[in-house]
Amino acid sequence: MSEEFGPDFITVTDEDGNDFELELVDTLEHEGVTYYAFFPAVEGDDETGEPVDVDADDEEFGLVIMKSIYEGDEELLSTPDTDAELDEVYQLFMDRFFEDEEE
Repeated sequence: MSEEFGPDFITVTDEDGNDFELELVDTLEHEGVTYYAFFPAVEGDDETGEPVDVDADDEEFGLVIMKSIYEGDEELLSTPDTDAELDEVYQLFMDRFFEDEEE
């Protein structure tokens, strides 16, 4: 993935109507499905102007994995269907991330 033009951001809406901004980290194809790895976008300051302190252990700031699905001609993003699918794709992304670090 080229960083030539800067990071890619998307806004997704969950089933409760909450909007989240995500930064695209990587994309992969696995068994005919396109998967995307995102991190929640963290702005430099909160509403009060104070720097945002991100806790790496906070589950809201972990890797978000979504897959591309189609409803008719419309492409949508969805979460993996099972924990096994999520675990498998998560491991594929981790292998890719750490492979890049080893080079």
